[in-house]
Amino acid sequence: MNQKDNQSISACIRESMEAYFRDLDGEPPSNVYEMVVNCVEKPMLDAVLRYAGGNQTRAAEILGINRNTLRKKLKDHGLG
Repeated sequence: MNQKDNQSISACIRESMEAYFRDLDGEPPSNVYEMVVNCVEKPMLDAVLRYAGGNQTRAAEILGINRNTLRKKLKDHGLG
C-alpha cells in the first residue's frame, strides 16, 4: 500500500468518526474502540480473503497475522 492509499483510509475513518460524534446529539459515546474495530475488521478480512482467492494461509500472510487468528476472526464475523 502506498502512502496515498494509507492517507485515504485514514481520512475516511477520521471523517466517519467526526460524523459519528456530531450525530450523537448530546448522547455520551461508549465502546468506540470496539465499534470501530468491528466496523473496519469485517470488510477488511472479506476483501483480503477475496484477494487471496479464498486461501486463508495466504490471507493471513497478507494481514501479518497467524492463520489460526485469522480463522477465529473469520468465524467471529460470520465469514468462515
